[in-house]
Amino acid sequence: MSVLPDATARPSPPPAPAGQARPGLRERKKARTRAALREHALRLFREQGYDATTVEQIAEAAEVSPSTFFRYFPTKEDVVLQDDMDLLWMDVFRAQPPDLTPIAAMRTAVRSAFASLGAAELGQLREAVDLAMAVPAVRARMLEEFARTAQIIAGAVAERSGRAAGDFEVQALAGAVVGVAMAAWFDQPGDLEGFGDRFERGLALLESGLPV
Repeated sequence: MSVLPDATARPSPPPAPAGQARPGLRERKKARTRAALREHALRLFREQGYDATTVEQIAEAAEVSPSTFFRYFPTKEDVVLQDDMDLLWMDVFRAQPPDLTPIAAMRTAVRSAFASLGAAELGQLREAVDLAMAVPAVRARMLEEFARTAQIIAGAVAERSGRAAGDFEVQALAGAVVGVAMAAWFDQPGDLEGFGDRFERGLALLESGLPV
């Protein structure tokens, strides 16, 4: 789980790989709407509490309908847990040279993604993490979010390797990467500044066969 800022402060995306078109107007508008929903949701949670905030209030603040909210986030919990960080580092992952192994490409992508986050982004990330730890409904939803992230990773690895996303080897690698992320977080919960370094260190251990 991670957080990006609102659309006006979002880190610049990495350059598109050769031959890959930049996002069109429709995609950019969707990204702005998604970012606005998360921005207003976090603000309302901060001002009046998670339980007291309704989807209708979040949608009204973002000037969209509740049905539009649910097109972006299946549940209220997801507006805390789901952000675009996985998309950001997956874009960098896909842009890595084809001679790199999937894990080596991930290490570079993780380093690049976390380096792009400034103080405001880290502040939003900390706020979302605090909510995830404090609100039982959000915490319970985290397992499903881990599964969603694993499938995003599996899809990117499959593209890179030419294998099917459902192959056991691809699924096992994606699950291992999510496990590394969890270990990096629970090693020092709350230390967001050091999380990226621990995540990359864990990927290096995975790449070397997890020597113990």
